[in-house]
Amino acid sequence: MPGINETRAFIPVGIAVLTVSDTRTPADDRSGDTLEARIREAGHRLAARAIVPDDRQKIYDQVKTWTLDDAIDVIITTGGTGFTGRDVTPEALEPLFEKRMDGFSEVFHRISYEKIGTSTIQSRATGGVANATFIFVLPGSPGACRDAWDGILKQQLDYRHMPCNFVEIMPRLDEHLKRG
Repeated sequence: MPGINETRAFIPVGIAVLTVSDTRTPADDRSGDTLEARIREAGHRLAARAIVPDDRQKIYDQVKTWTLDDAIDVIITTGGTGFTGRDVTPEALEPLFEKRMDGFSEVFHRISYEKIGTSTIQSRATGGVANATFIFVLPGSPGACRDAWDGILKQQLDYRHMPCNFVEIMPRLDEHLKRG
């Protein structure tokens, strides 16, 4: 059965939060605030936080820079996953992925479906790995951020979660780069 193994020590990880929006500011970034609060409540470190406009190059540049920062293990973006002309976060970030995490999208949609029904198909939430950094691309609503954190990320970013979790494989994410 999945759950927390209390004999293992909790290992905090560094998490960066990027809000993608043409209109949000630090004063009204409810989705970023939701993620920051949950990250801190779980015992992790907020390694960075920023807001960038719905611009493919700016999104790419910020996330690429963060993947090169040793203090950042995980990047969570919020916003820009819909179908409008300005929604470009998946297009900006999927080229960075060395490995896609199709299961993240599938589980996110299952959780979301339970809350908002078929409206979940209007999100292109995705996940992957780049430069030994996990990247999760979430919709811009606080509810979607809660669903992703509470239903997936909180458990997978807890080293004590069994039978497996992201934290225990972090040291091996770049092993392909170390081979001769």
